[in-house]
Amino acid sequence: MELQDTPQEWRIAATATPFRGKKTSVRTDDVVMPDGEVARRDYQVHPGSVAVLALDEEDRVLLIKQYRHPVRQKLWEIPAGLLDVPGENPLHAARRELYEEAHVKAGDWRVLTDVYTSPGGTDEAVRIFLARDLAEAEGDRFEVSEEEADMETARVPLADLVRGVLAGDLHNNCLVLGILSLAAARAGDGLDALRPAEAPWPARPFGA
Repeated sequence: MELQDTPQEWRIAATATPFRGKKTSVRTDDVVMPDGEVARRDYQVHPGSVAVLALDEEDRVLLIKQYRHPVRQKLWEIPAGLLDVPGENPLHAARRELYEEAHVKAGDWRVLTDVYTSPGGTDEAVRIFLARDLAEAEGDRFEVSEEEADMETARVPLADLVRGVLAGDLHNNCLVLGILSLAAARAGDGLDALRPAEAPWPARPFGA
């Protein structure tokens, strides 16, 4: 058995886009099943995202706390954002998000993990980076607005975050996946064995 996800595309008999939003849309596909039956599938079409687990020299993770209206909570998260244009280099996007949300830069970047957030309901793909060798970014802070204007920031020890995730106190998917992936990488082959920052990402192919 090959333990690897594999590309496959079943035939689509008909498709429609009943909703188009500012960044995402909803698509309805009539998908032909292996037995010949046709099933209707509605899903969110998403440009893709990046997230950054920024780890400082004191083994603390840089967090932001932001209001998320759909769940009516302020969630502790790691810096994250959308890929602004098709084919955008995810490392460039991650550097931008770390600067805009935390006014921080990093000297060492690795790919921590790649995930589909909810593949039964959206095609959103997220690449989570590990960023180390942190320093304050040069220049003025990025001017934030809307929910981001109310953001809090903190640096929290990794061990405390692992306990918080397992206790059910922290719920943001990128934070949970990033923290547990980091802990697993340390327990395995070590952080220097993680993929390089420019590793291929078939879910969202990118240029230089």
